[in-house]
Amino acid sequence: MTLASALAQRIAAEGPLRLDAWMAACNAAYYAGDDPLGRDFTTAPEISQMFGEIIGGWIGDLWLRAGKPAFHLVELGPGHGTLLADALRLLGRLPGLADAMALHLVETSLPLRSIQRSRLAGWPAAWHEQVDQLPADRPLIVIANEFFDALPIRQRRAGRELFVGLADGLFHPVWQDSPGEDAEWSEASLAIASQLAERLKAQGGACLVIDYGHGGAADGSAPDTLQAVHRGEMVSPFLDPGTHDLTAHVDFGALARAAHGLAVHGPVAQGAFLGQLGIAARAEALKAGKAPAEAAAITAAHLRLTAPQQMGALFQAMALVAPGWPVPAGFGMDGA
Repeated sequence: MTLASALAQRIAAEGPLRLDAWMAACNAAYYAGDDPLGRDFTTAPEISQMFGEIIGGWIGDLWLRAGKPAFHLVELGPGHGTLLADALRLLGRLPGLADAMALHLVETSLPLRSIQRSRLAGWPAAWHEQVDQLPADRPLIVIANEFFDALPIRQRRAGRELFVGLADGLFHPVWQDSPGEDAEWSEASLAIASQLAERLKAQGGACLVIDYGHGGAADGSAPDTLQAVHRGEMVSPFLDPGTHDLTAHVDFGALARAAHGLAVHGPVAQGAFLGQLGIAARAEALKAGKAPAEAAAITAAHLRLTAPQQMGALFQAMALVAPGWPVPAGFGMDGA
C-alpha cells in the first residue's frame, strides 16, 4: 500500500490529520526511501569539505578547553556522514582525542545508515533511533546540522489549527477550530531540546545547532514557514505525500527556552560563525597550488556557505552549553 493510500484510509477513519501527524508520516516515508541528498536538496557538508572541517575544529577546541574529558560525540540526523567524516579527519590529529571519544549517530533512515557506515569506515560508531537512547556516562558534544527543520510542526491562525483533509482524491489544508494564540511551533523539537538539556546538565557537554530559522518574530506575529522541496523546486506540502522533503524554519528562541538551565550562545548568522572560526583562511589554504577552475570552485563554495545572500544569513548557529563548560568558539566571549 502506498503512503497516499494509507493516509487516505486514516483520514476516512479518523477525520483530517493534524499538520504534525501529516508531516511526521510524510518525512518518515521520505527518508526511508531512496537517498534524497543531492537530489532534492544539498546540505552544507556536501557543498564543501570546509564546513565539516570547521565544525571539527569547533569540537576539538571545545574538548581541549574543557580539559580533554572522555566524551560521546553525537550527530543528530547525519545525512551521508559527510560532516563527521570531514570533522574526524581533523579531530584524529589531536593527541588523545580518539581514545577519549565514542561516536554516536541518531538516524532513523536505514538507507542513510548504510551510507554513513561506509563513509565512516575505520571509526567505531553506534547508531540510535532517538536521543533518549544515548549513553548517560560521559559528557556529550552534540552536532545538529539541518536536523530540527525536518521535525513536525503545528500551525494556528485566528483561532483555527491546520489539518490535512481529502476531497476528490486530493489532499488539502483544512482549518479547524482551536482556541489559542496564533503560532507555529514544533512539539517534537522542544521535546528533544528539553531532553538534551537534561542530559547536558547531568553529564556535561554542549550542543551545536545549525539550521535555517529565526529567533522568534519581534512583533510577536506567527510565521508561516512550512515548505516542501522536490528536485530543488518548491511544491505543495500536500502533494504526493512521502515524495518530497517537508521542512519549516527553526524557532531558535523556542529551542533556547526549552533548554532550561543551559548557557545559550547565539543564534548568530552562519556566515559570521564560520568566519570567526577561520573559514576564509581554510579556503585560501585549499586553493594553494590548485588549477584556476578548482580554486574558483573553492571560492564559490566559500561564498555559498557564508555570503548573506546565500546561506550565510538564512542559516543560524546556536550553542547550548552545560554549566561549567567553556564558551564555545564562534560566539564571542560574551556569548552573543
